[in-house]
Amino acid sequence: LSICSRTVEPLEYYRRFLKENCRPDGRELGEFRTTTVNIGKCLRSITTADGSALVKLGNTTVICGVKAELAAPAVDSANKGYIVPNVELPSLCAERFRSGPPGEEAQAASQFIADVIENSQMIVKEDLCIANGKLAWVLYCDIICLDYDGNLLDASVFALLAALKNVQLPLVTINEETGLSEVNLKQKNPLIIRKHPVATSFAVFDDTLLIVDPTAEEEDLATGTVTVVTDEEGRLCSVHKPGGSPLTGAKLQDCITRAITRHKEVKKLIDKVIKSITPK
Repeated sequence: LSICSRTVEPLEYYRRFLKENCRPDGRELGEFRTTTVNIGKCLRSITTADGSALVKLGNTTVICGVKAELAAPAVDSANKGYIVPNVELPSLCAERFRSGPPGEEAQAASQFIADVIENSQMIVKEDLCIANGKLAWVLYCDIICLDYDGNLLDASVFALLAALKNVQLPLVTINEETGLSEVNLKQKNPLIIRKHPVATSFAVFDDTLLIVDPTAEEEDLATGTVTVVTDEEGRLCSVHKPGGSPLTGAKLQDCITRAITRHKEVKKLIDKVIKSITPK
């Protein structure tokens, strides 16, 4: 298979591989790229964050930093804190992105992350409340893509979860006499993570063929994509399908089954890394 045909007729080039149940990068259709995660103190570059993680999915590299700040709760949610996710796709991560305000893809990714947080109940906003109607935590979750080669959503959800698992919040109390908040930096507690959502993305080729963990090239050639988010109980948290080829119920069920298997792999990877950095 010549490089020329890949440039001139990329779809035909791919189809030749797919007929043989493999892909140009050597992977099988259901095979993920090598996945690595670094958490917290491994990342000296963002020491100002309260929690951080760097995830690599093949060449796709995403960093997540979580910053915790204090604020008054909203009037209509007096017993809740806030979680504010933001996905950035800077021009340095791929030629397709431009400098300036967030583009459509970054906005869609930020909304997807917000939906995952809400639907999975990974963090219950009531847990972020310190004093009802007076004080709560705001978690700013900045997810920045450093190198884009497809499957941004899986990498982003993974980086977010790993960074949140690394957050330690200081003890905060409100002084009864002065009414002011007092922060005890010597006493820190980990964030309460109620659920561990993991995203698994698929590209759809020629309306029928599913391939897992697509590269940027595969996403561009696909007739559609679908992302399935599950938690550790195998519960379906969300299905994200931005247009493209419709999927039969059987195909969607196949995606969900594969996503549940992928969840176990990702959870095992996070647990292993956290164990390696936890003081004995």
